[in-house]
Amino acid sequence: MKRIYVNLKRFDIPRVLGGVNTLAPIREWGRRIVEGVKEEVNGYDRNEVEFTIFFPEAHLIPALETLEEGDSLKAGCQSVYRDDVETGRNFGAFTSNRTAKSMASLGVKQVIIGHCEERNDKKGILLEAGVTDASAVNRILNSEVKAAVNSGLSVLYCIGETSDEKEDWKQVLKDQIDIGLNGVDRNDVVIAYEPVWAIGPGKTPPGKEYIQMVAAYIKEISGGLPVVYGGGLKAENARMLASIPEVDGGLIALTRFAGDIGFYPEEYLEIVRIYMEGVNN
Repeated sequence: MKRIYVNLKRFDIPRVLGGVNTLAPIREWGRRIVEGVKEEVNGYDRNEVEFTIFFPEAHLIPALETLEEGDSLKAGCQSVYRDDVETGRNFGAFTSNRTAKSMASLGVKQVIIGHCEERNDKKGILLEAGVTDASAVNRILNSEVKAAVNSGLSVLYCIGETSDEKEDWKQVLKDQIDIGLNGVDRNDVVIAYEPVWAIGPGKTPPGKEYIQMVAAYIKEISGGLPVVYGGGLKAENARMLASIPEVDGGLIALTRFAGDIGFYPEEYLEIVRIYMEGVNN
């Protein structure tokens, strides 16, 4: 089974406000994306590949309203809070926090947790509080993963090493898995590997051999969990990634990195076509 994910981050913000959205007015943005891709992705064999788009929360309802029973495409959310409602204990005192049960009640099926941007944010908050324990972020994420799984959500759990951690990448990834997934039912967990040191303008992405080596290592230490490439599935690398047997898919962000930068459904579909052609050849 191959898995193709999209993380839309905050690509909904209009260009006039400094964002990258020229696709649709912000209230129509989530609906426009689903309408632009669902017909074609429905044409792929569901036993061969599955598709998920992780939306900013404001766009989940229009996205879910546009999906129909039987569509291959799933709408996911971007992380969840580490606690949730519980009868007789907490009836919803979570102002500003997005709980897993609130997402499940909307009809969300999947969640992305531990993205490098989320890890960075949590690390910064902890450092402000004087916490330098490198395992603290993994423990917090572990609570999020447990909350998600306990609410019936499948989890895309992101791991990866920074440039400062590159020499010790094996131990870094092992800690992220061992601590972050401690006590978790892993049947509905997929790992996304993000080479954080290679992500961003002007940085050199890892080659096929490196990605294959890391993916094989992650499978070994995680008990054989599916591994997708989280460093950016693009038209330029889709065929290469499809040729790596240890890689079970990829995570897409932007589809256009120059000119009118942004996410465009037709370009997403082209990436999917290239990747699936590579899988089937």
